[in-house]
Amino acid sequence: MSQHAPLLEGVVWEQLRESPLLRQALTHPSCGKTDKGVAYNNQRLEFLGDSVLGMVVADMLYRMYPQEQEGELARRFAALVCGDILVQVARSIGLGEALILSESEEENGGRDNPSNLEDACEALIGALYLDGGFAAAHAFIVQHWSERAQSVSEPPKDPKTALQEWAQARGLPLPLYEVVASSGPAHAPRFTIRVSVEGSGYAEAEANAKRYAEREAARLLMEQLV
Repeated sequence: MSQHAPLLEGVVWEQLRESPLLRQALTHPSCGKTDKGVAYNNQRLEFLGDSVLGMVVADMLYRMYPQEQEGELARRFAALVCGDILVQVARSIGLGEALILSESEEENGGRDNPSNLEDACEALIGALYLDGGFAAAHAFIVQHWSERAQSVSEPPKDPKTALQEWAQARGLPLPLYEVVASSGPAHAPRFTIRVSVEGSGYAEAEANAKRYAEREAARLLMEQLV
């Protein structure tokens, strides 16, 4: 783990530098050990961090946009807790540089793999929560998400939602997402997803997680249609 990563500065480093939770949050499943049936990697912390992030972002949006209804808040929420934003935050704090990876994952570009960065960012939030309580996790999330929450004047739509609404507005069936190819080891899979709308063409995209590939395929098809 690099001692020069921005991750090791400020609130995260001060809170976690003496905690084994930091190392666990940075440990990719490809090299995490198992002790008495419990895997020592960041997957459990990722699960916890995802929920903590959701709670803080929901509270932030509720207070920030008092005039908006549930649907508008839900669209903002989905845009702020999505993988793209987690990856942005991870890159801004140098999280990829600090990841603990197997040799094969390192060789396959694991330090800049969006799926790895998203998972580690959520795991980091989980580690902050366990080590310093809700206040520590809250401070980190507010630091990196509040400006993003204020930067969009209208509730955004993700590409999958936009494509679905485009199809519905024209009386067409819902978009169809299909896995057309998959490859790679279990800890670093690659998926190719095809999305199609009846009578309106299709688009394909590849990513390390199905949700990324679906979102990118939807974006590409929307570019063709609009």
